[in-house]
This record gives sequence, C-alpha cells and structure tokens, in this order.
Amino acid sequence: MRKLLVCTIAIMLSLSAYTPAIYASEVNVSVDGREVQFPDEHPYVDQRSNLTMVPLAFVSDKLGATAKWNGKLKQITISLNRDIIILAIGQNNALVNGKRIGFEGSAVLKNGRTMVPLRFISEALDAIVDWQPTRNQVSIMTSVARVPKGTWIWDSYILKQDQDKMINFARINGVTSIYLQVDKDIDPAIYEGFIRKAKIEGIQVEALEGRPEWANKSKQGDIQKFIAWVKAYNSSVGPEASFTGLHLDIEPYALREWTTDNKTILESWMDNLRLIEKETNGSGLKIAIDVPFWLNSIKVPGKDYSMSAWMLEKFDCLVIMNYRNQALGSDGIVENAQAMLREASTLKKKVIVAVETVKSTEGPQVSFYSMSSEVMEKELQSAHNQLAHYASYAGFAIHDLKSWQDMK
Repeated sequence: MRKLLVCTIAIMLSLSAYTPAIYASEVNVSVDGREVQFPDEHPYVDQRSNLTMVPLAFVSDKLGATAKWNGKLKQITISLNRDIIILAIGQNNALVNGKRIGFEGSAVLKNGRTMVPLRFISEALDAIVDWQPTRNQVSIMTSVARVPKGTWIWDSYILKQDQDKMINFARINGVTSIYLQVDKDIDPAIYEGFIRKAKIEGIQVEALEGRPEWANKSKQGDIQKFIAWVKAYNSSVGPEASFTGLHLDIEPYALREWTTDNKTILESWMDNLRLIEKETNGSGLKIAIDVPFWLNSIKVPGKDYSMSAWMLEKFDCLVIMNYRNQALGSDGIVENAQAMLREASTLKKKVIVAVETVKSTEGPQVSFYSMSSEVMEKELQSAHNQLAHYASYAGFAIHDLKSWQDMK
C-alpha cells in the first residue's frame, strides 16, 4: 500500500510538469478599472509563449473593435476606427495597417473558440497593458483616441459646402455622433446625403435643437413641431439616412426668470421635458439632453432629489457641459463630472462629458481655445483614466466641430 501511494504521488508530480503554469480561471482581466467576466472560454497563459490568451469576442465586446472570422482562410480581421489588424491561426505575425509585425505566440483555436494574444492586440489598438504576476491580473487602460466622441454642428448651411471634409475630420478624430441642428429651410435631401455619408463611416447623427425659451410652456408648440418634423423626415428616408435621436440644448438658466422666479421656471421646464418624453414615446428616437455639470446641485421643486437624477430617469443620456480645460485638480473635468456619473451609474443610464473649444469670456480655465489639439488630447486622456471605471461613462463630446477643426 505504501509503495502504491508513493507511485501515485510520483505520477501526479510528473504530470504536473505538463499542465499550464496558470489555469484559465486564475487569470483576471480588467478594462479601464472594470473586471471582465468571461462566460464561456476563460483567458489563460500559454505555457510555451507565456502570453495571456483571450477569446476573440473580448476584442469586440470590451475593446470596441469589430472582429471578423474567415473560416476558409482561418484568418481574423480586427478593425477599430482607422486601424486594421489581420492575423491567421498559427502564425506569429500580423498585418497592422498594412505593415507586417511579428510577435511571440500566435492565435489558436481552443475548444471551438478563437483565442488571441491579449497584449499584442491591445497594444496594436493603442491600449496600455499592465501585467501584475502576483495577482495574476491583466489591467488594460484604453486610449482616449478609442473613446466614443460627439460634436455639435450649429450651422446646418455648412452642409452645402464640403461634407466629405467634415466627415473625414470626424472619422479621423474618433467621432461617433454628430449633433446636427435642424433648419427647416434647408432641403431635406441635403440632410439625407450627409447622414448617409456619416453612417457609412460609423457616425450617428442626432437632430439638434433648443434654446432657453424652450423651458417656457408657451414654447410647447415649437417643441412639438420640431419633433414632428424629425419623425416625418425619418419616415421619408430609410434607416441609413435617418436621425438616430434628438439632442436638446435648452439651458433655462440663461433666462432672467432663473434668478427671479426659479421655482416657476423649473416647473415649466419639467413640464416641457415631460412633453418631449410623451411625444417621442415609441418613436425609436434616443433622447440626449445638454446640461451644466452643476445641475445635480439643483433640487426638483418640493423634493429632495436632484434635477439631474430626475432627467436621467426619463431620458437615455445626459451630456454634461463640463467646460474646463484641465482634467485634474479642484474644479477640473474629473471633479466636476463625478457626482452626475455616480447618479447615472445607480440609475443605469449614460453620461457624456463635454469640453469647450470655442472662445469663452468666462475665464481662462473654461475653454481649450487657443490651445493645441495635442494639449486637449492629453487632458482628455488624464480625465478618461479617472472616469472610465464608472459604468455610466460614455465618452466625450467636443464643442463644436468648427472650432475643433480650427485648433492648432
């Protein structure tokens, strides 16, 4: 019996030399501070290459890329914005934007799933990868260049000019949504042509409208006419040329009544927002509302919860006009965004953080005007690193397209 036990232990020890150093379930992966759950095939460390391998689905689900599998060629094509990565099963090199790049290991098939080397794919998509061996933890911080971005077009007449130039600028800078002001005097065919071109590049277009007076009940007719126009337009074109939602910029705090009769103007604004909710119900239009970053400090009249929470409950997304040109520190982008991001995370809604590039008279800390686009990109990356762990965080918006294009 003792000899049998010794032999059994010896066999177990010898077999252990052929098992992977780390089992699949022992490798943890986080993206932007949020742990990733793998319901099917788990990540693992390849014993020969010592590379962490992840399912191909991870690339599209968590890194935002599009992944296509060609079974005939046993080839994977991964695309994100301007970047295209092509790699084949079993090969230790890949085409990255047309350039042949070698790497250790290779993509493999495991239990019917395509597994790809995590570090190579992440870094090819400009993400930062940190391996913490003591915790068996892979931490990925995505680049702000990959974060969804929106921008405003206030003058619809510029669509009569070089649409391709505008769309190309938006595509290169990672814009995923354009907020386009509707002018009913413009031929709808111009909107149709622009939206078709934008959607081919993966850019959604939202119908933009609003002014401070839209907080008054007397303007409900104007609101209804705007919504009716968008609905009629969408009905007249196919989905490839339709507006995906309404983008409303009302800003009642610009009215004199905001200080002289605040309760009345708040209640009137809320009535008009209820009207918008009612008029768009069942239309398929997503609703985004521009709000100041301090709106969470304004209470619903007679209640103990904030106006921002009330609006988050009703609409798909709030766009915080967080107009500051520094990410960190007191009164910076991060500090000003956090309260509303926490509210939205609790309510399972989305918040977009907007910054300014237009010349401002409100002080030197408000706008990126006169600064370079590289300076803005650096500040946005710092803000992204701090905000990305909020489930509600949905990227940035840059106000507006014209002034953004004019940056150095």
